[in-house]
Amino acid sequence: MSDAADQGVRATEQVAGEREQLSDEEWRKQHRERRISAHQRSKRVLSRAGFLGTLRERLALLEHAPDVYDLDERSDIYGNGVVEALEEKVAGLLGKEAAAFFPTGTMAQQVALRCWAGRTGNPTVALHALAHPEMHERHAFSQVSGLRPVHIGSEPRQPTAEEVRDFEEPFGALMLELPLRDAGFVLPTWEELTEVVAAAHERDAVVHFDGARLWESTVHFGRPLDEIADLADSVYVSFYKSLDGFGGAALAGPKTLVEEARAWRHRYGGMVFQQFPTALAALVGLEHELPRLPDYVRHARVVAAALREGFAAAGLPWTRVHPAEPHTFEFQVWLPYDARTVSEAAIRTAEETGTTLFGNAWDATVPGMAWTEVGVRAPGLAWTADDVRAAVAEFVDRLTEEVSR
Repeated sequence: MSDAADQGVRATEQVAGEREQLSDEEWRKQHRERRISAHQRSKRVLSRAGFLGTLRERLALLEHAPDVYDLDERSDIYGNGVVEALEEKVAGLLGKEAAAFFPTGTMAQQVALRCWAGRTGNPTVALHALAHPEMHERHAFSQVSGLRPVHIGSEPRQPTAEEVRDFEEPFGALMLELPLRDAGFVLPTWEELTEVVAAAHERDAVVHFDGARLWESTVHFGRPLDEIADLADSVYVSFYKSLDGFGGAALAGPKTLVEEARAWRHRYGGMVFQQFPTALAALVGLEHELPRLPDYVRHARVVAAALREGFAAAGLPWTRVHPAEPHTFEFQVWLPYDARTVSEAAIRTAEETGTTLFGNAWDATVPGMAWTEVGVRAPGLAWTADDVRAAVAEFVDRLTEEVSR
């Protein structure tokens, strides 16, 4: 037995007698530590998130910094120098007049929509009920920025032009999250997107794209980034979600909007003294990771199809890969078991085989149904469909054992 397998067996034995006694919070904490440790030890993974690495591994990202910027130039102070270079690059990639760097996307979007509210005279922001600000930002729009969010749609899909056109009250801005993460990283078709934007403009509303993961949408839309971004009046992009940077975000749009956004950035506490590590990491991501994203998206479709085939061959009663053909390099997998059971099987598989098929947490939106997010990045490109099907078989063996306990 290999060292990794031996460690996995010992870990399984250690928790087997304890897991039923753990509270939800204790269980999640324990499983998170085991899951991350097993993922980091695994020799084969579909994706390896940089932010889970050690400090030494993260700092190694800056070894590529001389490729993207002259390190003999002076460091940045309150947003000049390398930060300005990053802003100019982002504006060019998105085809916008200007861009401003922000420490977080939460701040960037609040500022953008606050600025638009002043221009339109309407603080109401229409967005999907599953959009990031509604799900993950503690009601920041209403509590901090004086905005009033209203929901256009709650089903796990993008809003339609008809829903925008027929919405019962006026709104100053329509915010579209592309892709909509909590619905399964879903995107509309290009035709649907252009129709939704046109419907909002017909109502004299501006359109803002929450484009945290917009970088990876080009394959699905069949359009370059600047053509996609051109549909929106303003766009926010993230530097760590798709590009694996240290953090940070940018708001791109008309020059007058961006200039006002810079003033609000200062008021919100976003004028950080020096941000060169984050800016350099973002430039590295744009240079080295951005060109690879289309390959990740295309291979995610191979992986998704092999997952379906593997589960069917294993005879599981019901499974779902959503979307069936991923719109980005990330998608959801649903299984008809409770989250604790599936999570334990996934972790055991990684601990005992050195292969991580499911590296993210499993959750339960409804009782008896577990779901997780799967991403395919550089390490996953080496996986063939046969590799995926074999990994599914290993996982299902352990899942069957867990169900029978």
